[in-house]
Amino acid sequence: MRLVARPLALAAVLLAAGLAAGTATAQTRPTLTVSGQLLVNAFYNSGKTNNSDVPTYADTLTGAEAAGLPTHNLGSAVRQSRLGLTLTGTRALGASITGSLQVDFFGGQQPSTGGRTYPLPRVRVATVRADWSRLSLLVGQDALVIAPVSPVSFAAFATPLFAHSGNLWFRAPQVRLSAETSRPARLGVQGAVIAPLQPLAQGAILTQPDSAERSGLPNLEGRVYVKWGRGTTASEVGFGGHLGWLATTGDTLLRSRAVALDARVAVGPHLTLLGEAFSGEALGALGGAVSQNLGRQHVPVGSRGGWLQADVRPDAAWEFGGGFGIDDPVDGDLAPGGRERNLTWAGHVIWRPGGGLLLGAEFRRIETAYAARTVGVTHLNAYTGLSF
Repeated sequence: MRLVARPLALAAVLLAAGLAAGTATAQTRPTLTVSGQLLVNAFYNSGKTNNSDVPTYADTLTGAEAAGLPTHNLGSAVRQSRLGLTLTGTRALGASITGSLQVDFFGGQQPSTGGRTYPLPRVRVATVRADWSRLSLLVGQDALVIAPVSPVSFAAFATPLFAHSGNLWFRAPQVRLSAETSRPARLGVQGAVIAPLQPLAQGAILTQPDSAERSGLPNLEGRVYVKWGRGTTASEVGFGGHLGWLATTGDTLLRSRAVALDARVAVGPHLTLLGEAFSGEALGALGGAVSQNLGRQHVPVGSRGGWLQADVRPDAAWEFGGGFGIDDPVDGDLAPGGRERNLTWAGHVIWRPGGGLLLGAEFRRIETAYAARTVGVTHLNAYTGLSF
């Protein structure tokens, strides 16, 4: 019996060791996580806007509207749905490596009959990130450094709420280095070299350099911040700066520059205040100056603005919020017919009954000032979403 028991005991030990080794190996294998948001939006606009499903400013009458057709419109779209892939569990250079890819379907639509129901995919985020204990390096396309806070909105999920109304935003290729102290209150600093930006449309296939790329210089951004709390009480306040260049005739370079203050402050577990304020010039590529970069005689358009939102969560299922944003370019810098100011008021209600399901509605009032008059539009949006 002893001769039999000893081999069995040895086999059991070896089997246990093998299982433990296999478990340890499995834990170090790369893990691919799929996440996303299926989102169906129904919307109504009381007048003409620059974009019907996610409007950012009220537009003047052109084409069919000027010929006498109604300006109000009703529709629905699914192109704000989002899909994400995240790769974790790998290490290199002593750092934890994370890869992220995120796409939505807000890249436009096919110029054909029924093209509205065949939205084109768009890359939002594509990054490789290395994290050490207090230092991180990000390479790829991501949000800008200068003002990373965005309002809560599923009606403006693809283009953030208050874009062109005080919310500086965009996603661009960059190399970003961040350093942060340890808890409880963390002080951080970020610096980034960002691909030059210009708010001009490109062709359908081929890409040509714009005036920012022709400058031969990248954009530079930096930010210092302090954060505290965790979970529902996580808070952060930051101050950032942006500097870029635009080529013009001869050897002259025009400057795009801005300073911005951003904040996300939790007042207890049920109330969060979010906001941003900025001042600068030639900020059309970042969403400032109501998307106007250069004005009369190619003068950089100066602008200042900001937004504020209060978000209330009485329990895990319900969420209520409201706020406003304003973008106010310098009138003397604008070209004839330019947008002199853009003001947006917004409010939302969200219900999350469980299982990743969400239902909600949003109200938005947009008032855009032109030299001749101010145009106002009301936007209503109801949505159904499923997070996974």
